[in-house]
Amino acid sequence: MSIMSRIGKLPITIPESVRVTVDERTVTTSGPMGELKLTFPEMVSVTIEDKQIKVDSALGNLHGLFRSLIANNVTGVAKGWSKTLELAGTGFRAASDGAELNMALGFSHPVIIKAPDGISFEVVENKITVKGRDKVLVGEIAAKIRSLRPADVYKAKGLKYEGEVIRRKAGKAAKTGVTATK
Repeated sequence: MSIMSRIGKLPITIPESVRVTVDERTVTTSGPMGELKLTFPEMVSVTIEDKQIKVDSALGNLHGLFRSLIANNVTGVAKGWSKTLELAGTGFRAASDGAELNMALGFSHPVIIKAPDGISFEVVENKITVKGRDKVLVGEIAAKIRSLRPADVYKAKGLKYEGEVIRRKAGKAAKTGVTATK
């Protein structure tokens, strides 16, 4: 028995500002934010009719994956994607000119990250926002930045995603029940 994807059955509505073309095994989406291409396998078929994209597959749930990828591309070229990171800690700073991110993360040197094509950085009050049209690339760059100095579980210093909750651990003194006295 084959289980069909509920998400894969839903059609993707194409906004007015976006143009989508399908040729052979490639879906090209273009809009105000730029252009993205997605190649799909032979067992998946993509059709456009009445400003809607429909995805079907000869194999089970494969169409659900490609429907989501195409929907992400349509949203990306229309509005774009963004991920926000929060920087916390004494002496930790970030600055950006859009194409380059310059951070002081407690190392002996500044950390500089150059934005790949289609990605831009914005820094406001130690909140770093990674923006772009490709959802996967935005998430990948944000994860790379976070991995430079992940938030510490003892003092919650470092980089964390906006809204991420860091479960703080008790230090050695709290574990033994000893209080610090001077």
